[in-house]
Amino acid sequence: MSGYLTTHVLDTSRGCPAEGLLIELYAITQTARSKLVEMRTNSDGRTDAPILPENKFEIGTYELVFHAGDYLRSTGLAGAEPLFLDQIPLRFGMSDSDAHYHVPLLLSPYSYSTYRGS
Repeated sequence: MSGYLTTHVLDTSRGCPAEGLLIELYAITQTARSKLVEMRTNSDGRTDAPILPENKFEIGTYELVFHAGDYLRSTGLAGAEPLFLDQIPLRFGMSDSDAHYHVPLLLSPYSYSTYRGS
């Protein structure tokens, strides 16, 4: 298999990459949710390495959890507690063993969006 997974977080409220945001990756099965890795974004809003590299890639269902609340608090943009957005889970499937899956997050204090990127 030569597939792999990357992500990228952009702070759309400030117009810059979201640096220092914690991201967790889980494998999802019918009976369990297993944490595989956690990483923080760098100054470009990306992780320093693929969040799921080729040597660990498997077809299946996964969940990225973006710890947006901690990041938004650190920027002073979080708003009143409880936050509107705190942890953002994105559950998705990867079915092509040779594909690059890129799952970015566009983030602001009151909204987010995602898509399958390249």
